[in-house]
Amino acid sequence: HVQLVESGGGSVQAGDTLRLSCAASGLTSRTHCMAWFRQSPGKEREGVAIIDSNGHTNYTDSVKGRFTISRDNDKNAVYLQMNNLESEDTALYYCTVSTLMTYWGQGTQVTVS
Repeated sequence: HVQLVESGGGSVQAGDTLRLSCAASGLTSRTHCMAWFRQSPGKEREGVAIIDSNGHTNYTDSVKGRFTISRDNDKNAVYLQMNNLESEDTALYYCTVSTLMTYWGQGTQVTVS
């Protein structure tokens, strides 16, 4: 049974920093891509950042230069360092881990005021 647990969300002020963590358990296959998505009320879910098994990363334009995705393969964990947060970053953030399937976490709320 694969389980992803996100943590690190919270309510902060604009300009503050948060670090999201996502720990995966129960994986039995090699992990390929790990990513963060987010969804705000009334908006479609969007991809925020992705990192492949070689450490190559990609970001949506609105977070480039502010967010950094990283991973720890030994721990099956993925992180999202979020600096200089803006009110537009307010959303429910989900992590995903892709092996032969893609697994989703339950989400962690980030609120920026």
